[in-house]
Amino acid sequence: MTPSATLYPLLDAIECPADLRALPERELPALASELRQFLIQTVSAHGGHFAAGLGTVELTIALHYVYDTPDDRLVWDVGHQAYPHKVLTGRRDRLHSIKQYEGLAPFPSRGESFYDAFGVGHSSTSISAALGMAIAAQRKGESRRAVAVIGDGAMSAGMAFEALNHAGSLSVNLLVVLNDNDMSISENVGALSNYLARVISSPLYAQLRAGGKRALRQLPAVRELARRSEEHVKGMILPGTLFEEMGFNYVGPIDGHDLRALLRSLRTVHGLPGPQLLHVVTRKGKGYAPAEADPIAWHGPGPFDAASGTILKEKAASPSYSQIFGRWLCDMAERDARIIGITPAMREGSGLVEFSRRFPDRYFDVAIAEQHAVTLAAGLACEGLRPVVAIYSTFLQRGYDQTIHDVALQRLPVLFALDRAGLVGGDGATHQGSYDLSFLRCVPNLVIMAPADEDECRQMLYTATTLDGPAAVRYPRGQGPGVPVRQELAALPVGRAELRREGDGGLALLAFGSMVAPALAIAEQFDATVVNMRFVKPLDTALLCSVAASHAAIVTLEENVVAGGAGSACSEALDAAGLLTPRLHLGIPDRFIEHGSREQCIVAAGLHPGALALAIERFRGTVAHLKPPRSGPRLAAAGQT
Repeated sequence: MTPSATLYPLLDAIECPADLRALPERELPALASELRQFLIQTVSAHGGHFAAGLGTVELTIALHYVYDTPDDRLVWDVGHQAYPHKVLTGRRDRLHSIKQYEGLAPFPSRGESFYDAFGVGHSSTSISAALGMAIAAQRKGESRRAVAVIGDGAMSAGMAFEALNHAGSLSVNLLVVLNDNDMSISENVGALSNYLARVISSPLYAQLRAGGKRALRQLPAVRELARRSEEHVKGMILPGTLFEEMGFNYVGPIDGHDLRALLRSLRTVHGLPGPQLLHVVTRKGKGYAPAEADPIAWHGPGPFDAASGTILKEKAASPSYSQIFGRWLCDMAERDARIIGITPAMREGSGLVEFSRRFPDRYFDVAIAEQHAVTLAAGLACEGLRPVVAIYSTFLQRGYDQTIHDVALQRLPVLFALDRAGLVGGDGATHQGSYDLSFLRCVPNLVIMAPADEDECRQMLYTATTLDGPAAVRYPRGQGPGVPVRQELAALPVGRAELRREGDGGLALLAFGSMVAPALAIAEQFDATVVNMRFVKPLDTALLCSVAASHAAIVTLEENVVAGGAGSACSEALDAAGLLTPRLHLGIPDRFIEHGSREQCIVAAGLHPGALALAIERFRGTVAHLKPPRSGPRLAAAGQT
């Protein structure tokens, strides 16, 4: 008998939900205990999202037990909750590979399993997707059900309410399970979250419930009637009114760790026609005391010692870009009372913890509401304040219209601090910041900067605050090349690049942001000129044209998709100047880069020094004259810093 079989006898017998449904109901609590312990042991050894999955163990078991998945469609939102789902749908033996290169996807993925009805990465999409599936079933005359499980703060996003508003007007078989765990990645915020928490924890509700139970103990028949009517009674004093006004039959709230109550409620709503909303209250990190006590720290802790509850983190040799941003923001807030910090539920990841503590009246976590975050910043800027929107590159995609219409069109001084720009690693294709240069550089009035190192990041952030219009500073995940960060702040000349190395081999490498370091690493073998372009918009066209006139070929390097990126901007400028210098654009290729470490993602995209050098060597072979006499002025005299 293997150690696994000894530890998890019930869990090891489940290869698919059909096996789960074959179990007697009395064995489900023991299965929940095994599943929770399996998650603790697996994630502790290999890392991954943690606290959210511990909170959905019983809910996941109950959903697969009552619903005939995969025929019934189960849509998870957000995907952090779905680790138990992956284990019960045939991926138990591969869970150790989650978020790792060529391992399980970090979130539900249609390409990974037909039990994953919808691909998940960004939040608040489940109700819309499940509604589409329910409408499709109705149109095709199929009796299958669609279930959306929305939690971890995803109900704080406007898209969820847009979907609720639509679904409530239709007579389709849709169940929305609100997993109310009072948490997103940071603390859940907003009026709805506060209302749910306040009512559920109120003395009135506790007294009504406890008193009712005492009164009914001596009246078994009435007690059974009350039990059957429990959901409707709760609906009178809980937030059922909100959802019922939107057209849903509201049931709850119920204890999301009580399997008996879950199964009873799910069977009830399964037999009801039309849109249903089941309100389930769970505890993030349930069953593991350190995660229950601090679910934020245990959201995605990486490997940890399960026995002691110690997260095993290597101490970084240098501060991350997120930390540099956070320190800069605090320094600026001390100097300038107009500075306001805004984040869409990413306080920890964006480096805003210290700022939120030191300047609470100037810190706004708007929940998972990127569109609102951007337009809120626009409104603040209209009144003379200097808002800083700290947002991941991948999440700014969700506020794109507001960036164009509400900020750039009105030339408002909003600073976008774009964290995780470029390849991020384990969270995979849904979170890679691959597109921001392409979708931002076409927007008028917007200055776009990409720092080559830590100190340049700090100076660029400061530069943005000196401008009269909007600006974006995009920086990668993790640490930079290790350049010391100066305390003093100095604005960079806007639209001016920096000559880092002047070569004599006829080749120029024009590098943006994180690609400056690898460009310098390979420049020696080609005796290439290296330019730190600094600004994607406006480009340093004077230096660009000077380089084109004095070199036989140009290579642009960026950690953004090649299509429409910074290299394309260079080509457009050279074409406009009538300069036909041969050029090669290197960046993220035209495909989605899946999960792995950041280094593995860089390799997969062909952006590590070896692959770059090989691509440049091949390109050199196509250029007829690679070392022409210099016909233009020396680069150092081109007015560059």
